[in-house]
Amino acid sequence: MTEEVKSKEEVDEGTKKQEDWLQKKWRPMMAMMYMTVCFFDFVVFPIMFTVVQFWETQAANDAFRQWQPLTLVGAGLFHMAMGAVLGVAAWSRGQEKLAGVNNDNIAVPPSVPATPSVLPSKPVPRMPSATPTVDPVERNTRND
Repeated sequence: MTEEVKSKEEVDEGTKKQEDWLQKKWRPMMAMMYMTVCFFDFVVFPIMFTVVQFWETQAANDAFRQWQPLTLVGAGLFHMAMGAVLGVAAWSRGQEKLAGVNNDNIAVPPSVPATPSVLPSKPVPRMPSATPTVDPVERNTRND
C-alpha cells in the first residue's frame, strides 16, 4: 500500500514539473515564435526569393518579382492577433507581479483588485472660476 502511495506521489510530482515548465515558459515561447516568424518572413525569405530568381531560366527576359510577406496576407491579421496575445500576456504577467509585491507574494483572486480605490464620502466643492461671467444679452455678437 505504501509503495502505491509513493509511486502516485512521484507521478504527481512529475506532472507538476511538466505543468510548471509549460505554465512558466509559454509567454517567452510565444514571443520567440513570433520573432522567428517575422525574421523569416521579412528577412530570410525575401533574400532567398531574390536569389532563386537568378537561377530561373525565365529570369533572363522577365522582370524580377517582389516578395509578398505571407503574414501580411489578410490585412495582417496574424500580426494583430499576435500583438493582442503578447500584449495581454505581458499585461497579465505584470498584474501578477504587482499583486505578488503588494500582497507579500499572496495570490489574489482575479475579481479582487490588487490596490483598493479610495472614494471621497462627500462631493468635492468646485472652486469659483476666475473669469467673470458675461450675460448673453450684453455680449456684442456683431462684427462691424
